[in-house]
Parts: sequence; structure tokens; C-alpha cells
Amino acid sequence: MNIIITGASRGIGYEVAKIFAAKGDNHIVAIARNEQKLQALKKACLTMNGKVNIYPITFDLENIDLMKDKLLTDIQKNIGSIDIIINNAGLLINKPFEKLTIAEISRMVQLNLTAPALFIQTLIPLMNKPGHIVNISSMGGFQGSQKFPGLTIYSATKAGLASLTECLAEEYKNSGLKFNCLALGSTDTEMLREAFPGYQASFTASEMAEFIVDFAVNKHKFFSGKIIPVSVTTP
Repeated sequence: MNIIITGASRGIGYEVAKIFAAKGDNHIVAIARNEQKLQALKKACLTMNGKVNIYPITFDLENIDLMKDKLLTDIQKNIGSIDIIINNAGLLINKPFEKLTIAEISRMVQLNLTAPALFIQTLIPLMNKPGHIVNISSMGGFQGSQKFPGLTIYSATKAGLASLTECLAEEYKNSGLKFNCLALGSTDTEMLREAFPGYQASFTASEMAEFIVDFAVNKHKFFSGKIIPVSVTTP
């Protein structure tokens, strides 16, 4: 399979790429802004599977509106079609609502909602049928779930990503493409530790990655346009 993962340089995206690398003859495009960490990912994948096909692309999704043609060209240099897209990249700024700057709000909107939308729009022409697009949201953006002070804009953007998923599934329901959204519970990642020092998460990054990989590969047969909470607590 041909798989694209954003936010692949650390946390869940890093672990998802490693799992795909260990499973069969996959071709993996790993996208993140940190070239050094992407090269470390490639090295780790090759250590696990010397025949893995992994293609790191250094790209800042904050600039996708200005450079999406370049991104498309870079992807096409490595794979000609796509079976799975995992929109994992995101930004969490834990800060009281009244103290958020316009720049901080804009960055979260851009990375958590605008960039995934433009990324999908750019790559839909390359998608195989059937194809599965998995958007990674958060329980903070899941309707009826517990909300947390300091995460107002983050949660709102993740709720927007969930709604985007539902709308795309309807718009493309006769195309062979499936769109789903996973609202993840707390997971032990660098991003979570930076935002909430000392917080004890429910899952490790590798545990959550195992679920995401299985869902991306197999569950498009059962779901489309669904927002699925991945959490051990009740909202």
C-alpha cells in the first residue's frame, strides 16, 4: 500500500510510520517540518525492515496554502497513487482564552483545520479507489465530551476537523473514498507532555498507533463519515 502520514517526526505519527514500515511491502511518505527527526525515523524503520520503502519529506504545513504545488510534486516523485492518508499533524497551545494572541489562534486554525483540508484537496486526484482518509482529532473536539480550560481554540479546531470529515464523506460518498475521524483520548506524546507536564496519559503513543494503523487498513469497510472516540473514559 501507498501511505502518507503527516506529523511523522514524533509522537503518534512517528509510531504509525514504524508500524507500517514493519508490515509488508508498504510505501510510506512521512511528512514533517523537522528534517533531522525524519531522518531518524527513516533510520529506525530501516533497522526494523531493511527493505522498507520510506520517503521523508520536510515540509511545514503552515505554508501549504503557498506551497501545495511543490508538496504535490515532491510526493509524486516517490509514489504515483495513494491508498491511505493519515492527517496526524497538529498544534496544541495550552493557554487561557483571553491571553491567546491572534497569531496563536491563527496557527492552531491553520495546522489543525485549514492544512488538513488543503492537504486532502491537493491529494484527492492521486487517491486509489477504494481509499481511506483518516483525520486525527481529539476527545476535546468530540461533542459532549469533557472540556478543559486553556484548550478552547485547540478543541474548537479539532471539532472543525471532525465536521470536515462528515462533510467530505457525504460529498464523495459515490467516489470510492472513505473519510473517518478518530477522536483520541489522552496519549503520552511530546505534545501532551509539553502542554500538561506530569499528566498521566491513558495510552502510550505506540498503543494508539497500533489502533490507528489497524483502523486505517481495515475499517473503511465498515465506517465512513464517522467520528469515533478512542478513549477509555465516558464523555
